[in-house]
Amino acid sequence: MKIDYTKYSDGLVPAVVQDFKTQKVLMLGFMNEEAVKKTEESGLVTFYSRSRKRLWTKGEESGNHLQLRQVLIDCDNDTLLIKAEPKGPVCHTGADTCWSEKNHAEDFLFYLEQIINLRKQADPDKSYVAKLFSRGVNKIAQKVGEEAVELVIEAKDENKDLFLGEAADLLFHFLILLNAKDYNLQAVINVLKERHSK
Repeated sequence: MKIDYTKYSDGLVPAVVQDFKTQKVLMLGFMNEEAVKKTEESGLVTFYSRSRKRLWTKGEESGNHLQLRQVLIDCDNDTLLIKAEPKGPVCHTGADTCWSEKNHAEDFLFYLEQIINLRKQADPDKSYVAKLFSRGVNKIAQKVGEEAVELVIEAKDENKDLFLGEAADLLFHFLILLNAKDYNLQAVINVLKERHSK
């Protein structure tokens, strides 16, 4: 990777930071050669702060670091795309991103996975999801089976609302089962992609 630091008079190149998992744009910073080197060596995204006139590792005060996953350079060799995993809110205001966006995947199913993961820690008396997790993986698997049978039964009729309702129930419980087995939807997608490429 050959970065052209001479393109700009201050020797800094723009660095767009994107969440490695959700693909959301988190922030924009500037890097010089030293900042890029420190980022690659430490694994923590480090910028050159124009206001402080020194290197600045994101999260050095707040603890909300950006764990480096990948560095890409654009076609003109003068702008970086930093793919990172945020360890907390990115913006100094406390927002997920510097554009006040929520940092979750736009795909609702991935968002739903995050909600399921949060709710499994809740009080089983107050959360249906937590109650299912408290019963163990066998009960969750049984529930998936029950929902699959109900979907098959509704498929034989012509009631759109009932059919789609049962399809949603099956998908929801399937996501719970994946979580209970320490897998996620992306793992299933990866298998499908691999099969598709053959």
